[in-house]
Amino acid sequence: MAPIKERLGSRIKEIRKARGFSQEKLSEKVGIDAKHLSRIEVGGSFPALNTLAKLAEALNVELKDFFEFAHKANRPKELKETLNGLMREATEEHLIMAVKVLRAIIR
Repeated sequence: MAPIKERLGSRIKEIRKARGFSQEKLSEKVGIDAKHLSRIEVGGSFPALNTLAKLAEALNVELKDFFEFAHKANRPKELKETLNGLMREATEEHLIMAVKVLRAIIR
């Protein structure tokens, strides 16, 4: 599994591209140097929390969206770990709904 810096940077880049921003345009909107944004996206440096908040606002996402890596998991073990983590956080209502959805998908 890639280090957290690389996964975070990759996720920021993925969201930036999905929103149609160039590095230059996003860095200008956030108020950081384009080279700094590039280093963040390749996992060369961690952004400061206030920079992350500005990136989230500019990209119209929540901070937590930068840390959702499950869709990139490519091994069953990683996917199961993600599911287990989500189940630990879920309410009873969420668990009931999740079971229904999984049954519908698997059948």
